[in-house]
Amino acid sequence: MIGLVLAAGAGRRLRPYTDTLPKALVPVDGERTVLDLTLGNFAEVGLRDAAIVVGYRKEAVFDRKGALESKYGVKLHLVENDKAEEWNNAYSLWCARDLFAEGLLLANGDTVHPASVQRTMLEGNQRLTEAGAAPGILLALDTVKKLADEEMKVVVDPAAGMSRITKLMDPAEATGEYIGVTMINPAAAADLTDALRTTYERDPQLYYEDGYQEMVDRGLRIDVQPIGEVSWVEVDNHDDLAKAREIACRY
Repeated sequence: MIGLVLAAGAGRRLRPYTDTLPKALVPVDGERTVLDLTLGNFAEVGLRDAAIVVGYRKEAVFDRKGALESKYGVKLHLVENDKAEEWNNAYSLWCARDLFAEGLLLANGDTVHPASVQRTMLEGNQRLTEAGAAPGILLALDTVKKLADEEMKVVVDPAAGMSRITKLMDPAEATGEYIGVTMINPAAAADLTDALRTTYERDPQLYYEDGYQEMVDRGLRIDVQPIGEVSWVEVDNHDDLAKAREIACRY
């Protein structure tokens, strides 16, 4: 199992920070960035290898690679997304397809959360495996937060797993919000690769979550893991960044 961070996005709503940096390198706690927090989380749960999908302002990540490896004790592999400024993140995750068979703990490069999320995911994945119900894909789900229109909402069938994932849903219909953290087990590698390719070929502006929906629509199962009551935020704009700075200093 290795860590994976999607950090190719431009984050235009965070300008002027992102005039020169990818969103994952915007500081949220002193000099600590979202990428710092995520790599620290990986290290805390025992992951010593991680990959980062880079694209927009990728040179900033390349420049910090050695320092990040030394600080967090994690060997980093950089995967380049050649369409990061043109296409959405379904293609970005597909760029890391060669790593799927190793097993991945994926974290979006714009989500601030504690290491308890990674720990909960690993433990949940292990429990399901030991119970004979090993998941191909396991999504981190916030079932506590009050939802609004912008959130990536999920509907869960207790017997069949995830049935729907989209922002375009009445919040009242949703079971919870996907927080941008996924366990991708080796058994799902081929199915996920094909679903992501179908998704971005249909529309390059689609999200990788649309690839998850493609899998479910094909009759494949995706499971969810509630994370409990956790302070976290997806950093899309300056209001989110202010919240991230309030949260990050606690971890």
